[in-house]
Amino acid sequence: MVYSTYALDKPNTAVTRALVMVHGTLRNADHYFATATSAGFLAGALNNTVIIAPHFIASPDKPQANEVVWPNRGDSWRSGGMSTSNPTLSAFDFMDEILRTLSDKKMFPNLKQIVVTGHSAGGQFATRYEMANKVHGTLGDVSVTYVVANPSSYAWPAAVRPLPTGDANPATADKEALGPNGEKVNTQFTYGPFNSADPKVANYNHWPSGLESRTGYTAQMSDDQLKKQLVERPTTYLLGQVDVLPLGGFDSSPSAMTQGPTRRARGEAFFKYVNETLGAKHSAIIVPECGHNDRCIFTTDVVFPVIFPK
Repeated sequence: MVYSTYALDKPNTAVTRALVMVHGTLRNADHYFATATSAGFLAGALNNTVIIAPHFIASPDKPQANEVVWPNRGDSWRSGGMSTSNPTLSAFDFMDEILRTLSDKKMFPNLKQIVVTGHSAGGQFATRYEMANKVHGTLGDVSVTYVVANPSSYAWPAAVRPLPTGDANPATADKEALGPNGEKVNTQFTYGPFNSADPKVANYNHWPSGLESRTGYTAQMSDDQLKKQLVERPTTYLLGQVDVLPLGGFDSSPSAMTQGPTRRARGEAFFKYVNETLGAKHSAIIVPECGHNDRCIFTTDVVFPVIFPK
């Protein structure tokens, strides 16, 4: 089920782009639909943008008749997990179908751009969908870009992690938002093999935190293919300047903590690694004065050109 500003089964010549907004861990798609629509209003984009917020329900949600239910743990809806009610469908299949629908020239003959985005748990979905989906590059003249906002974790493309020094130092990372570099993307990160001898972190590199032990949708392609797609696909990371505290469902599990001490540090470290080590040309924006808050992130002027590209 989806929220949408325009019908998806009626021809619409006015729409030239789409924004697909994935909700957070509370699965409150109505809230995220309101956030995305508010951003569209402030950006003057409502007339030519179809805004969609899909709803990934999971236990203990109560499904409507024939509504698909998704897993909420392990390889969950956040990482393209297989449905618990329809085991042949994955959460990424659902998004693939939304993108195919948007690229149907019978419905949206003038649509040229799709942005897939999400915040927090939705940001987890967006970063993993970016590297794994099967429809990118298959939608004719429709381009797809990805905007990843404040996730707690990423699917690391190698069995290294940020070392606990510099901007990944747990003792000082919460001060990163302060001072003259508070609104800049910090880069003081070094990487090294992670010691997984501790049984609590033995699975630190298993999907969805890394590329090992994948199942379902993401198991149908090689590690090299996932890395290639991660690097090649246009992506922007939105990181709140003050998203440096363990609030809002912060993942403090041992495996997640290997990625850095705060959401902001985790995003900066991942961004630097993907660009400098793997050769991607991704972008990152520190959204000023925002913490772990989707309304603040998506209704800030600096973000509008990314989610409503010209």
